[in-house]
Amino acid sequence: MRTEKDFIGNKEIPSAALYGIQSLRAKENFPDQTPFNKVWYQAVAQTKLACYYTYKSFKQALLSKYEADKLPFPLISDEIIEALINAAIEVSEGKYFEDCIIPAIQGGAGTSINMNINEIIANVALLKYGKQAGDYSIIDPIEHANIYQSTNDVIPTSLKVAIMQLLTDLEKQINLLRSKVEETETKYRNNLRIAYTQMQEAVPSSYGKLFSTYSEALSRDWWRVSKCFERIKVVNLGGSAVGTGIAVPRFFILEVVGQLQKITNLPVTRSENLPDATNNLDSFVEVHAIIKSHAVNLEKMTSDLRLLASDIAGNKEFNLPQKQIGSSIMPGKVNPVIVEFVVSAAQKIYANDMLISSLSARGCLDLNAYLPIIGHAMLESLHLLIACNKTITENIFDGFEINTQLAEQRLFKSPAITTALSAYIGYHKAAEMAKLMKSENLDIFEANQKLNMIDNEKLIQILKPENLLKMGFSINDVMEL
Repeated sequence: MRTEKDFIGNKEIPSAALYGIQSLRAKENFPDQTPFNKVWYQAVAQTKLACYYTYKSFKQALLSKYEADKLPFPLISDEIIEALINAAIEVSEGKYFEDCIIPAIQGGAGTSINMNINEIIANVALLKYGKQAGDYSIIDPIEHANIYQSTNDVIPTSLKVAIMQLLTDLEKQINLLRSKVEETETKYRNNLRIAYTQMQEAVPSSYGKLFSTYSEALSRDWWRVSKCFERIKVVNLGGSAVGTGIAVPRFFILEVVGQLQKITNLPVTRSENLPDATNNLDSFVEVHAIIKSHAVNLEKMTSDLRLLASDIAGNKEFNLPQKQIGSSIMPGKVNPVIVEFVVSAAQKIYANDMLISSLSARGCLDLNAYLPIIGHAMLESLHLLIACNKTITENIFDGFEINTQLAEQRLFKSPAITTALSAYIGYHKAAEMAKLMKSENLDIFEANQKLNMIDNEKLIQILKPENLLKMGFSINDVMEL
């Protein structure tokens, strides 16, 4: 064991631990078991790496004008800066995550996040420097690992980096799903089905048109997600505690975001109003509202497919892929588990949206203390959406089956088909035919033979897919038939 101290007191830390006293205090103070997000952990290290590279440039600029012994403050040695850089690179790759012991839900506006990662970087740097973990007289988690940084600029900036990284993944997954849905739309473009309104048979349509509605919704989702980068890219790095840049060199403030942009290859931009970017979290509210709308579309689409595949539908036209057994007691039962996962995830995202909105409003004066849970909810929603898109693509659209012949037979036996005749024989005659079809269980051709309302050849022409699926009708259409 090693003993670490702060102005509150002392604590015993395992000798090999890369975390330190501040991390352990947080773990004890916030006994939540929800793990901190690894993507955010890596993004914090990337943000600190930008700070170390900027410090290195700042030091070079200083020494080009002044002698070191003439400066009003000591400079960190090149060896220590290089050790910090190498440590931050490894943390940014996800290494040492087991020493990130702070929980996701915590108090303190993110200070515990910042200090846990400062301690990891400092201790890794110490080991690289040939020293032992905890020897903070050589490399200190605050004096060195946190140089010219504040929790209040590093943690929200790194959160935005993590969000943009996950948005990139989400864009990719939406496009993969959209492509699969478009293929399905093309494949079933002219395969007829009954369209339903209020869960009742309504009018003729096609599976192609049904899937086109999902394709269009996903296209909007992709467009909206692509615009999220503009809404989330403005960061407050360099702003220090409240955005005034106190205790931070102006050189550092002007250069550090450019370094972060190079490291992450993301369009991060320094805010023109650093106090605003520190104080207000409405950009998180806006972005989450956008991704929530994607969750709504995914839930709607998969719920539709579950309904079509339901045993309540009787002899089914549409069948979901069978993915796992559905019961430990009912033999042969298979449940729509993929849809249930998507619906569950969507509901969690809606709950996260309320949390993010309400806690963003609870920011007080110059800072929002609830950033850790806001960030956790944001990242959780993005992870869930990426997972939803992936499983829908792989476990629904790769493998579902449509009995197109049965779908057409059911349409021609449904009173819904008579809507197609109203332009030719009028509403009342079409209603009479619908009534006969329903009462005597006839298809439209059999009902027309009994009622003789329209020439059979004309009826066949009207009910061809290319005519049923036209966008409305023209006078010429009616005249020709």
